[in-house]
Amino acid sequence: MRKLLNVLYVTSPEAYLARDGENVMVLVGEETKIRIPIHNLEGIICFGYTGASPALMHLCVERGVSLSFHSESGRFLARVIGKASGNVLLRRRQYRISDNIDDSLGFARNFVFGKIFNSRCALQRFLRDHGDKGSFHEVHGSVVFLSSQLEKVMNCNNIDVLRGIEGYAARSYYGVLDNLILGDKEKFQFTGRSRRPPRDPINAVLSYLYTLLAHDCSSALETTGLDTQVGFLHRERPGRPSLSLDLMEELRPYLVDRLAISLINNRQIAPRDFVIKESGGVLMKEELRKTIIGAWQKRKREEIIHPFLREKIPIGLIPYAQGMLLARHIRGDLDAYPPFLLR
Repeated sequence: MRKLLNVLYVTSPEAYLARDGENVMVLVGEETKIRIPIHNLEGIICFGYTGASPALMHLCVERGVSLSFHSESGRFLARVIGKASGNVLLRRRQYRISDNIDDSLGFARNFVFGKIFNSRCALQRFLRDHGDKGSFHEVHGSVVFLSSQLEKVMNCNNIDVLRGIEGYAARSYYGVLDNLILGDKEKFQFTGRSRRPPRDPINAVLSYLYTLLAHDCSSALETTGLDTQVGFLHRERPGRPSLSLDLMEELRPYLVDRLAISLINNRQIAPRDFVIKESGGVLMKEELRKTIIGAWQKRKREEIIHPFLREKIPIGLIPYAQGMLLARHIRGDLDAYPPFLLR
């Protein structure tokens, strides 16, 4: 298992990235704010209007460090990549599987199963921890419903029907997520998923964290030699990392949703941290983005026993572990792709 390196998050719109030998420099005006050796990094994520020198981009490409640019709200803008890496035979097999609906179905089924299983696990965990503090009939009902959808996923032989099952399960899960919010209940309410733009603070936090997860999934898949744009559940669309979105599905409840709710319940997020635009969209202030990034990095350093590999790994390496397992199945070294399932 590879070493978990650092990701540099640049949130200041006045910052500029430059190269000094084997170091990455973050400049604001004439002042050097940060100087980091490139070998300590596995990725750089820029939010806002941050610029980067061609020399810095070249260094990132040479050292295999991903460099991506996003809007202040987290919307993906661009990504700097170098020459295609990995095994061309692996990618060719990936393309053949994606072109065949029947072959894609097995992968898609496991992604959806992992998502619904982990969503149910998140709700069950909440009931174990807080069920004695109130009546949560809606959460109980969603757990039962998600269990029934797991059975349907296992017996589904049509990818369009599978997408419908995933959609119904997501609606049920997000429909009860408001019950999990125990802190500042009057100020933080969640009535359902909204994006582009997010319509409330909770959706703004979720979207921002999903952006960070998407970056980690793309980096992990590129490391294992797979093409991030060719998926099995999410079909190809120019510019969309479909395989990264596939992999994200099973990891959202554990890596993102739990963290977002914890930040709110622990009062690390306050209404004053958001800006509501005239259009109704909600944006996060820079200080909140820094708080979330710090919590995300801390979360990634925590360790768990991987349910399939039976090895202790940092949580931040889960996308890499799943990408490795996915590549092994595509090569034919594993009989099936084992989704990450919470225990």
